[in-house]
Amino acid sequence: MSTTENMPDNSQRSREQDLDSARRVLGNEASALLALAQSLGDAFIEALDVLSAVKGRVVVTGMGKSGHIANKIAASLASTGTPAIFVHPAEASHGDLGMIAHEDAIFALSNSGETSELADLVAYAIRFSIPVIALTGRADSTLARAANVALIYPVTEEACPMGLAPTTSTTMMLGLGDAIAVALLERKGFSTDDFHVFHPGGKLGRQLLQVGDLMHDSDALPLVNADASLQAMIVTMTEKSFGCACVVDDDGKLMGVFTDGDLRRAFANPDLNAKARDVMTVGPKTVTRATLATEAIRIMNENVITTLFAIEDDRPIGILHIHDCLRAGIV
Repeated sequence: MSTTENMPDNSQRSREQDLDSARRVLGNEASALLALAQSLGDAFIEALDVLSAVKGRVVVTGMGKSGHIANKIAASLASTGTPAIFVHPAEASHGDLGMIAHEDAIFALSNSGETSELADLVAYAIRFSIPVIALTGRADSTLARAANVALIYPVTEEACPMGLAPTTSTTMMLGLGDAIAVALLERKGFSTDDFHVFHPGGKLGRQLLQVGDLMHDSDALPLVNADASLQAMIVTMTEKSFGCACVVDDDGKLMGVFTDGDLRRAFANPDLNAKARDVMTVGPKTVTRATLATEAIRIMNENVITTLFAIEDDRPIGILHIHDCLRAGIV
């Protein structure tokens, strides 16, 4: 007979009972996180000092549900500028201890602090003077006593009605892991540019793309001298296919732009011998190669334009068309 056949039939539970259960769980976990925040002190700072001084990697480890949280913490650290990996404690006892270098630090998670699978890993760390940070709910546990720094979260009941399934405890582990990752990020001055390096894919990566990642440069630029004729500008606009030309002086510095709109206005009183400087738009909107592509789109939308020139030392170095942003999936 399967275990499910021995379970009580709760199929008649009301909608409100289910919602009450969910609210109770979330309320318990929210209260636990608030208590955790209020409990932080010197040990948290000591842990940050150890982790920020690591020359190698932060090796995050844990068993069972704590292991799943440890895996996520390792991923968060790595993606925010703190090199980190997850090592399964059972696998560590069968060869994966070789993944841990003397310049690393170990961040071990265990609610009870008595997880037997962590014993070999902690012993290895002590043998080679590798710092250990413990995250546990028991200050008197074996893990807490062996650690260089012990982060102890408040003792609270699990949200599970039987008080058995890791729920509130793992929420506190996850929350403290996030707090550590963000604190280290802020200590290191981790920037948006750094974030882009580690997150090139997906929506986040697209949001962090810069004009320099998408713009056309060099021979693709539709450049004309200020003394170029209207006819020469039309030829350049046709050849480069951006619907505009960038007017520069003899030193290559930006003077203005000439767009399809300017061309239509020029044809109201056509003079094919007119100079670029006579018909160009002065003071065009520009960006730099470091401008976020999302900001460039905002500028284009607000000014009802489809192209922007990227400028460096007053000279055009690239051109961005709104279609480039569309192809990159930003809009």
